[in-house]
Amino acid sequence: QVQLVESGGGLAQPGGSLRLSCVASGFIFSSATMSWVRQAPGKGLEWLSGIYSDRSNAYYADSVKGRFTISRDNAKNTLYLQMTSLKPEDTALYYCAKERSRWLRVGIRSLSEYDSWGQGTQVTVSS
Repeated sequence: QVQLVESGGGLAQPGGSLRLSCVASGFIFSSATMSWVRQAPGKGLEWLSGIYSDRSNAYYADSVKGRFTISRDNAKNTLYLQMTSLKPEDTALYYCAKERSRWLRVGIRSLSEYDSWGQGTQVTVSS
């Protein structure tokens, strides 16, 4: 079955960096369009970034553009999110998610819109 396992979250200071990883199994990762999304306490789901299977294009929400970088290693079945210049408002539970088709949809507001998603990894940005 499809499985997505996120890791790399933790506590970071404002201005710091973290690198999230998402290891995929149970499907052909190299053919899948993938996204990172997050949910902060008391807030709705926020789409952050997405990348096509061949790494040809990556897209970002305005809130993270220039600070976060999405990438993937298809040989390792792994999706990454490099986060820099972290802010307290980046505190959230971060999920990787697999798109239902090859097309990337931005602005998704519910995990159920995706084909599958992981259990999430917590990122806390605080001094």
